[in-house]
Amino acid sequence: MDGVILEGPGTPLSVYNRAADTAIDALGLEPTERQRRDLRDHGYENVESACSSLGVDPTEFWRRKEEQASRLAADRIRSGERGIYEDVEALRTLGERATLALVSNNRHETAEFVADHLPASFAAARGRDPTAAGWRRRKPKPDYLLETLAELDVDGGLYVGDRETDVIAAEEAGLEAAYLRRPHNADEPLPAGATYELESLSELAGILDGRHEE
Repeated sequence: MDGVILEGPGTPLSVYNRAADTAIDALGLEPTERQRRDLRDHGYENVESACSSLGVDPTEFWRRKEEQASRLAADRIRSGERGIYEDVEALRTLGERATLALVSNNRHETAEFVADHLPASFAAARGRDPTAAGWRRRKPKPDYLLETLAELDVDGGLYVGDRETDVIAAEEAGLEAAYLRRPHNADEPLPAGATYELESLSELAGILDGRHEE
């Protein structure tokens, strides 16, 4: 999703900062500057440490932070502050010929919002759960890919990503991997194991045609 459908490689830190500050205020916390930095951190470990020192349940803080980050992310997409790549339009017609699913390391609520927001039709959308376990199951682990394959009752397919972790997760899930070039990864080496290298999502139709000819 991030870097493939949504412009830019990921959610900006300003969103997590605002989400953390909202959770801090809602829980009536009074963190030091260092603790606030840790609570704003994108990773779970620093958040957990700061919550422990403040005497607050880290799972509750994390859940609130994730929920607020999802609201902020949706607002940015609705307003156009975070754009959608133009070639996403190719998924509209592709979805008439193939089963599409959206699987992301981003929050599950955000993945569902994006899937509903796009012109293409997605049969499933999966993002990380708003828990410590959900954070730790992100790609390159294949968990969310495997869960989505099971939900769709399919055992193969093509996963499109813009990171080496996408290629690794695809291999672990028994999928082919298409590495998509975007401005933020234009000069990165092609990850080992990538089946295809794409310059645009519009190239996916040709791959599908080739599969049908085999």
